Amino acid sequence: MKATEKLKNKNNDGKLICVGLDTDVNKIPEHLKKTANPVLEFNKAIIESTASYTAAFKINFAFYECEGIDGMKNLERTLSLIPEDTMVIADAKRGDIGNTSLMYAKSVFDYFKFDAVTVHGYMGKDSVEPFLRYDDKLIFILALTSNPSAADFEKLKTEDGSFLFQNVIRKVNEWNGKNNCGIVFGATKTQELKDNIDSFGNLAVLLPGVGAQGGSLEEVVKTFKEKKRTDLLVNVSRGIIYKSRDIDFAEAAKQEIIALNGTVRNIYG
Repeated sequence: MKATEKLKNKNNDGKLICVGLDTDVNKIPEHLKKTANPVLEFNKAIIESTASYTAAFKINFAFYECEGIDGMKNLERTLSLIPEDTMVIADAKRGDIGNTSLMYAKSVFDYFKFDAVTVHGYMGKDSVEPFLRYDDKLIFILALTSNPSAADFEKLKTEDGSFLFQNVIRKVNEWNGKNNCGIVFGATKTQELKDNIDSFGNLAVLLPGVGAQGGSLEEVVKTFKEKKRTDLLVNVSRGIIYKSRDIDFAEAAKQEIIALNGTVRNIYG
């Protein structure tokens, strides 16, 4: 099943929340640290408790790469636990010259079998094109990110007076010939979202920043509803997976995503 189909099916079912599996062994419940593989046990419990309620899972490579080979094995094992009908995003933020990007794309899509990936396009089309060849996948390209320092570069003015991130969005629309492109747009940038949503075209939108980073789920969803759009993913990581750090952590994660889904339903009606 194509990544876009997986996303559409979940969105049509009223599911817009993406669960970020940014698993830090230092933050998981103490009782799990006594098990043979604390990270995998934690991920398994979170996936089992939230899979019925989520639109997608996002796995941040950094939290696994930092543990070397064992960490990457945990990444692979975690992937095997996620239901086939649920999109899985490799949050790797790749992007390099053509041959290197080709190897990154083969790693993410051919070896690990992810449905989607995050990349940056600041080296131009040839750094993104190897990913775009996979027309059954979704390529989320960084536009305006959720971090406070996004303005350092992403909001620089270009010669025509527009922001750099606005030019990125225009380019991604041009690259979307196979309808396999999306953008990353920070949920913390509410006003910019309202000002630019009409430029998104048919691009799927991944919105990190709700919860611990301060983004408002209500504001994001209202903005998309006003434009009669549902093709979005609102990522929540720490706000779900670390809702509790006690023995009830999985149930707490489940109840949190149920509550977030309730907020979405109340807005869309």
